[in-house]
Amino acid sequence: VLVQPLRNRLQRTINQLLYGARDDPYRVLARLGGRLEGAFEPSSVLPAIVQAVSESLRLPYVAIALEQSGNIEIAAASGVSAMEPTRFPLNYQGNLVGHLLVSPRRGESDIAPVDRSLLVDLAQQAGAAVHGVRLMADLQHLTADLQRSRERLVTTREEERRRLRRDLHDGLGPQLASQTLTLTAARQLLRTDPDAADSLLSEATKHAQTAITDIRRLVYDLRPPALDDLGLVGALRAQTTQYGASGVHFTVNVDAPELLPSLPAAVEVACYRIAQEALTNVVRHANARHCVITLTLQDGLRLEIVDDGKGLPPDRQAGVGFASMRERAEELGGTCVVETNEGGGVRVIMHLPIAAELSRETEGVF
Repeated sequence: VLVQPLRNRLQRTINQLLYGARDDPYRVLARLGGRLEGAFEPSSVLPAIVQAVSESLRLPYVAIALEQSGNIEIAAASGVSAMEPTRFPLNYQGNLVGHLLVSPRRGESDIAPVDRSLLVDLAQQAGAAVHGVRLMADLQHLTADLQRSRERLVTTREEERRRLRRDLHDGLGPQLASQTLTLTAARQLLRTDPDAADSLLSEATKHAQTAITDIRRLVYDLRPPALDDLGLVGALRAQTTQYGASGVHFTVNVDAPELLPSLPAAVEVACYRIAQEALTNVVRHANARHCVITLTLQDGLRLEIVDDGKGLPPDRQAGVGFASMRERAEELGGTCVVETNEGGGVRVIMHLPIAAELSRETEGVF
């Protein structure tokens, strides 16, 4: 009567020292829940899980592994593993979100069945927390990317304003001021010296033509007039004819629907500029004989430019042109990829999203 209660109490104490609280699953789950409630920052959730499991079961090594870009990486760990750990899947709504890695205690060759059963339950409870951490991490990355995109947009806008101000102030401003002075002098000489007045008027005409050229250049930099006059497809075809007229020895074919619906102005400009930059790279670097531009409208606007040139060099580093194309697409929520074509040469693939209403309107066009 006296010895048996003491023996049971001593056995529980020894078990707790050696195996932790595995004989009291509710206590283990409660400790895990308490640790998760105290983890206010997303970065502290995974360390809290591994720490709670390690302390509750007296395990020498506990870790959580997540899949990052196709590779399994340890996101949080407690202790040191002396052997290959046992993996317990972390699932959330039927989807694998990671693994719980556990090493057996010293002197044990494998995880005991009673520990394994409890770890399976713990992995089920931790799966939701791990999924939440991954969502928060993805949200933080998206927020950071969005902030960088906004900063690039603001910087680009301010640089464009600065360029326009400089061109207007340093170019058109002096030209128009000079014309005013010339016309005033011509009026004064019109009756007394007609020949001198005619010379001044001729000079003013030349200045006006120069000013018109500068204005056209500024307008073209803002938005190519060909997009308004010919549409996107017509502007691309007109762009390709310039290379034939300039004596470049390669042909460019444009495969696009004749009736392209009205697209957002920003999408048209981005597509045109990306095609323009890609063709410029082909002329300068590809040594190609033939190039094909394909334009389709399926789940967005897709532009593909393929040449039969020498392809990308093995040690290629992304230059300003490639970065500009990628940034133009990303500013509109799209993508632009430059890769080596399987048949030789280079392939540029651009995809820009468009409004869902526009997509429904164009379903019967193609």
